[in-house]
Amino acid sequence: MPLAVYILGISVFALGTSEFMLSGLLPPIAEDMGVSIPRAGLLISAFAIGMVVGAPLLAVATLRLPRRATLITLITVFGLGQVAGALAPTYEVLFASRVMSALACAGFWAVGAAVAMAMVPVSSRARAMAVMLGGLSIANVLGVPAGAFLGDHLGWRSAFWAVGAASALALVGVVTRIPRIPLPEEKPQLRRELGVYRNRQLWLTVAVIALAGGGVFCAFSYFAPLITDTAGLSDGWVPAVLALFGIGALAGTAIGGRFADAHLFGVMAGGVTAATVLLGAVALFAEVPALVVGLSFLLGMASFCSAPALNARMFNVAGAAPTLAGATTTAAFNLGNTTGPWLGGTVIDAGFGFASTAWAGAAMSVVALALIPVSLRLHRREAEMSPGSRDLVVAKAAVRPEPAAEAC
Repeated sequence: MPLAVYILGISVFALGTSEFMLSGLLPPIAEDMGVSIPRAGLLISAFAIGMVVGAPLLAVATLRLPRRATLITLITVFGLGQVAGALAPTYEVLFASRVMSALACAGFWAVGAAVAMAMVPVSSRARAMAVMLGGLSIANVLGVPAGAFLGDHLGWRSAFWAVGAASALALVGVVTRIPRIPLPEEKPQLRRELGVYRNRQLWLTVAVIALAGGGVFCAFSYFAPLITDTAGLSDGWVPAVLALFGIGALAGTAIGGRFADAHLFGVMAGGVTAATVLLGAVALFAEVPALVVGLSFLLGMASFCSAPALNARMFNVAGAAPTLAGATTTAAFNLGNTTGPWLGGTVIDAGFGFASTAWAGAAMSVVALALIPVSLRLHRREAEMSPGSRDLVVAKAAVRPEPAAEAC
C-alpha cells in the first residue's frame, strides 16, 4: 500500500474526530448555548448536510485542478472551521462553522478517495479504503473519547481547539508526503462523469449506504445521554463507552477490508445484519449498564465491517467517474448521518426516550438490508448480459454440434 494512502488515513483521523465528537459533547454544548439536546444534535446533522451538499459540488468544482494542491487547500479551510467553532459566541455561529468545516471535509474525502483509488490496483480497492476508514475508526477510538474527556474537564471548546491542532499536523503530512499527481492527458469531461448517475445500481448503493449509516448514527449520536440518563452511568463513563465503540469500529474496518475484495456482497449483508440485531439489543437492554457497555463495542464492529465493501461497491459501479464516485459515497454516508440524528431527535422529542433511537435506527437498517439482495440480483443479471458474457454464449453456440451429429 503506498505511503500516501496512510497519510490520507491520518488526515481522515482529524476529519472524523470533528464529525463524530459532538456525540460526547451534546450536553455541555446544549447547556452553554441555551438549547435543548435534540437541537444541539442538529449540529451533527448540520455537518452531515454540509458533507452531502459539498461532496459532489466540490468534486465537480475541482475536477480539473491539481489533486495535491486541492487537498492542501481543503485541509486548511477545515482547520480554520475548527477555530471558528471554538470561538463561536452563539449557536448560530457554531452551526455555520460546522457547515463550513463539513464542506471542506467533504471535498477532502472525495478527492482523497479518488487519489487513493488511483494509486492501487482494482483488486486492492477495498483494502485502500479500509486504510482511509481506519483513520475514521481511530478517530472513534481516540479522537471522540478524547473530545468527550476534554469537554468534561476543560469545556467543549477545548475539543475544537484540539481538532484544529490535529488538522495542522495533517496539513504538514499532506504537504510533505502526498506526491504531485499529474492530471490525465485527456481532461476529465463533466458530462461523461455525470453519466454514471444514470446507473440504477449507483442509486441502490447510495440507498444502502445512507440507510445503513443512518441507522447506526441515529442511536450513536445520542449515546452520551443514553449512557447517563437511561443506563444510569456517570458522566465519566461516556469517553470509555465511546472508545469501545471506536475500538470495535477499528476491528470491524480491518475485518471488512480483509474480506471485502473477495466477498463484497457477503460482507455488506453480514455487517448490516449484525448492526440491525445489535441496535435492537441496545434498545431492549438500554437500562442494563453492563450490556450497554459491551454492546457499544459490538455495534462499532458490525457497523464499520461493511464500510470497506460499501465504498468499494460504489467505485465498482461508478468506475468511469472516480472523483464523483468518492463524492457520491461521501454524500451517501452523510445523508445517513443527516437523517439518522434527525430521526433520533424526533423520537426523543415525541417522548419515547433515548432508547427509542436504537429502535428507529434498527428500522432504517432493515430497509438497507432488504435492498442488498436486489442489488446483488441486478449485479448478476448485468454480469450475464455483459458483452464478454454474450460473446462467450455465442462462441459456445458456434462450436456446439448439430442434433443430428449428436445422435450419430
